[in-house]
Amino acid sequence: MKDDETLMALFPQATQEDDFSPSMADRAQPLYLVVKRQIFDAIMMGKWPAGTVLPSEVELARMLRVSVGTIRRALSELTNEGMLSRRRKTGTVVTGRTPQHSLRFFFQYFRLHGLDGSLQHSQARNLSLVFGEATDIESENLSVEPATPVMRLSRVRSVHDKPVMVETVTMPSGQLADFPRNVEDVPALLYLYLLEHYDIRISAVREKIAAELANEDDLVHLQLEAPSAVLTIEEVAYDQTGTPVLFTKHRATTRSHRYINELQ
Repeated sequence: MKDDETLMALFPQATQEDDFSPSMADRAQPLYLVVKRQIFDAIMMGKWPAGTVLPSEVELARMLRVSVGTIRRALSELTNEGMLSRRRKTGTVVTGRTPQHSLRFFFQYFRLHGLDGSLQHSQARNLSLVFGEATDIESENLSVEPATPVMRLSRVRSVHDKPVMVETVTMPSGQLADFPRNVEDVPALLYLYLLEHYDIRISAVREKIAAELANEDDLVHLQLEAPSAVLTIEEVAYDQTGTPVLFTKHRATTRSHRYINELQ
């Protein structure tokens, strides 16, 4: 992992002739936070899997054209959050753990936890991908004009082969050129796909939570019997510029799970 070619693949901006220059959206942040996010994203997208020994602080600083102090502070924060560990004679190692209060963790991993509070790993199965025009509710939440072209991705999440959540994600089509047209081609980790292919980083989220009786679709997809209650979450996700990019409706059974929201 310590050769220049690998580092350039992880951090394309390091191949530019000019010094490392954050994007317009990043310039309001301290540089160490920008570097921290770059390293965080590389880990979250699997470019640095658990057990990877990171390049030295001097090597990272040279490749990113920032000071060693900037690198050290970014690595220190990631170490304090549990993503990295410092080992004598080895160096800085990716632990494979992620902080549950992280906003990126919030979007990559499952929203429900076990009754004992344990993190649950889910499998997402895409049901349909429909192209159409934004409804009044969708246009209001996405801050777009009525009838704006949108995509609606519906999928069901299961834990241990038991369905526990149905969700519909609405996205403005115009912001996502070359997005897969076939539902089977849509990746399971949607938010990381948006980050990797469109440089869309979810920076804020607003939720509305309620409880309702299960509708006919809930009964089918969540394998419930009427009457049953479901937890409903309406969520608007904003990118790094503050623009709404996703409007998601979640409908979940809480028979064996609880929704835990812990963000900073």
